[in-house]
Amino acid sequence: MAKTFKKSPWSSAGPIYVAAAAFVGGVLVFPATASGMVLAGLSSFCGWAISKMFWPKKLVELEDTSAKPAPAPEEVKKEEKKPEPEIEKRPRTGDQAIDTLLDEEEKAISEMRRLNKAIEDEKVSAQIVHLEDVTTKIVNFIVENPSKKSQVRKFFNYYLPTTLKLLNAYDRMDETGISGMNIDGTKGKVEEMMDTSLAAFDKQLDALYADDALDISAEIKVMEGMLAQEGLKDDPISSMK
Repeated sequence: MAKTFKKSPWSSAGPIYVAAAAFVGGVLVFPATASGMVLAGLSSFCGWAISKMFWPKKLVELEDTSAKPAPAPEEVKKEEKKPEPEIEKRPRTGDQAIDTLLDEEEKAISEMRRLNKAIEDEKVSAQIVHLEDVTTKIVNFIVENPSKKSQVRKFFNYYLPTTLKLLNAYDRMDETGISGMNIDGTKGKVEEMMDTSLAAFDKQLDALYADDALDISAEIKVMEGMLAQEGLKDDPISSMK
């Protein structure tokens, strides 16, 4: 908090000393009678009043109460808390089936990020990140290859929603903050099932590239045959000789 210096409403002790000295002088000058004491007191008062007019007031350090008070701990947390990044909306393709797929992807990723934020377990958090990654890659492939959309229908209609359902059950049990046979056992089963599901999702993504892999293998065989016919490919047996 900022500090300022202001004049104190009380002067320093200097005028008091002057008044005391004036009183002593009056006692010595005036006779030791009642009237003399009055005159000594009057001279003391006059000395105090006159010196007070010329004696500077002392400066005191005061806190500036007009400054904004320090925020409460809860307010600090609110200020530091950043809003969650919005899910990036993909441009729609005009194909109703694929656009529906894009809608489902956005909802699923939004739920994954909510769950990842709520669940503190590092292993489950890593599984959720993996799930989001493979889901995005599957959608990317379908957008670029619309003819393959039928191959991922079951993935989006059953496997992905069921996986999110299991994660929600894990989150509810984890939120209780207690350990027990049923809670711990169920959470452990969900973790194991997540490993199985993610392995299946990776295979789903790999299967989408089956035709590409077959076409590339065929191209390689044709190219190898042409190189051999033109004598541009080394024969392993000839090389050994």
